[in-house]
Amino acid sequence: MKKLSITFYITMALIILAVGYGALRPDSFEAITTTIKSFVASSFGWYYMLLMTFMLALSIFFIFSPYGKIRLGKDTDRPQFSTITWISMLFSAGMGIGLVFYGAAEPLSHYAINPATAEPNTASAFKEALRQSFFHWGFHVWAMYGVVGLSLAFFQFRKDEPGLISATLKPIFGKKMEGPWGILIDVLAIFATAFGVATSLGFGAVQINAGLNYLFGMKIGIVSQIIIVAIVTVLFIASAWSGLSKGIKYLSNTNLVLALAILVFVILLGPTLLIFDMFTDSFGGYLANIVQMSLRTAPLSVTDRDWLEDWTIFYWAWWISWAPFVSMFIARVSKGRTIKEFVSAVLVAPTILGAIWFSAFGSTAINMQKDGIADLAKASTELTIFEMFHAMPMATIISVFAVVLIACFFITSADSATFVLGMLSTNGSLTPPNKVKLAWGITLSVIAIILLAVNGLDALQNTIIIAALPFSFVMLFMIASLLMGLKKEVKLMKTKK
Repeated sequence: MKKLSITFYITMALIILAVGYGALRPDSFEAITTTIKSFVASSFGWYYMLLMTFMLALSIFFIFSPYGKIRLGKDTDRPQFSTITWISMLFSAGMGIGLVFYGAAEPLSHYAINPATAEPNTASAFKEALRQSFFHWGFHVWAMYGVVGLSLAFFQFRKDEPGLISATLKPIFGKKMEGPWGILIDVLAIFATAFGVATSLGFGAVQINAGLNYLFGMKIGIVSQIIIVAIVTVLFIASAWSGLSKGIKYLSNTNLVLALAILVFVILLGPTLLIFDMFTDSFGGYLANIVQMSLRTAPLSVTDRDWLEDWTIFYWAWWISWAPFVSMFIARVSKGRTIKEFVSAVLVAPTILGAIWFSAFGSTAINMQKDGIADLAKASTELTIFEMFHAMPMATIISVFAVVLIACFFITSADSATFVLGMLSTNGSLTPPNKVKLAWGITLSVIAIILLAVNGLDALQNTIIIAALPFSFVMLFMIASLLMGLKKEVKLMKTKK
C-alpha cells in the first residue's frame, strides 16, 4: 500500500477538532465563524472581485498565447477519455448538484425576493435575475478552476511532479515546498476539500429528503437524512473502489444524460418560447455587462453592498474554497490535452450548459410566480424545484428523475472527492489505494451526519469560506509559478527543434 503522508494525519486531527467543537458548541461555532466570514466579505470583497476577473483575463490569454500548443503530458500522450465523457466529468464534479439545488431558487430569489438593483417582480428584475445567475455560475468560476487545474496538470504530467498543490510552487520556492511550508499548503487544500464536500453532502441529503417527502411522504428530519447519507455513502464508496475509468466515468455520463432529459422536459413542458427568448436576451446582457458586473463593489450604497456580500462575494469565496478539489480532479482527467483545448473547454462548455439550465429552470419558476400559477417564493430552497414540478404536467415523473439525478450528482461529487483526497494523502499518487479512499469516504459522511444532527452546516460553510482567503494567495503563487514553468518549456521546445 502507498504510504500515507503526514498531511493525512495533521488534517484528520484538525477535522476532529473542528467537528468536535462544532458538535459540542454549535451556537458558539456558528457565531464565531459568522463574525469572521462577515469581516472577510466586507474587507476583501474588492480583492475577490479583482482576483476572479484576473483569472478570466488570464484564461483568455492562455487560449490565444503560444503556450496553447503545449500538451499536458508528453508530446506523445493523448486523452484518456472521450470529449463527451471528459466534459461530463467536468460538469459533474464542478457544480452539478448545485445546479439542481439552485437552478430555480436563485433566479427566483433575484426576481421576487431580493433583486440586485431592480425593483422586485418587474421585467427588469426578470432579466437581471438570469444575468446574475449566469455570472455567479459562469465564466469567472470556470476560469479560476481552469487556471488552477492547468497549473496542476502542467507540473504533474509535463514535468513529472507529484499531484500536490505544493509541488506547483517549486519554481518559486524550490525545496522549501518539500518541508513544513509545503505540508501547510497541502493541509489547507485537504481541509478545504473535506469540509467543502461534507457540506455539499449535507445539503444534498436535505434536498433528497425533500424530494422523497414530496414523492412518497418520507418524513423530513435527521433520521431520514442519516439513512440517505448512509445509502449514498455505500454507493459512492463502491464507485470509488471500482476506479476512475469505471465508476466516475459511468456516473458522469449517466449524470449528463439524466440532466439533459430533465432539461428537455422543463423546456418542452414549461414556457418554451419564453425560455429561448430569455436565454438569448439574458446571455447577451451577461456578455454586454460582464466587465461592469466583474468589478462592481457598490462602495456608496449599503443595500447594494450587502447584496454583493450575500451573493457575489460569497460565491467567489465559496468557489475558491472548492478549487483544490475541482481543479485537481479536472487536471487528473485531462492528461494528454493541449493547453488551448483544456482551457477552452473548461471555460466555455460548463458555462453554456449552466446558462441554458438557469434559463430553463429560472424562467419557468419566475413565469409561474409572475402569473400566479404557484407562489414559489415562499418555498424553502431545497423544495423550490419540487414545488415548480408540482405545477407542471407529468410532475411525478420529472420529480423522480430529479431525485435520481441529485443522488447521482451526490455520488459523483463524493466519489471524485475521495479520489482527490486519496491523491493528496499519498504524496500525489495517481492511483490512491482503495483503503485510503474508503477512509476518506467514511470521514466525509460522518462529518455530514454530525453537522446535520446539530444544524451545523451553515457554520461549516462559513469555515470553508474563511479558508478560501489564504488559499487565494496560494493561487496567485501558483499562477506565477506556472508562467515561469511555461516560459522555460517554450525555450526548451525551441532548443529541441
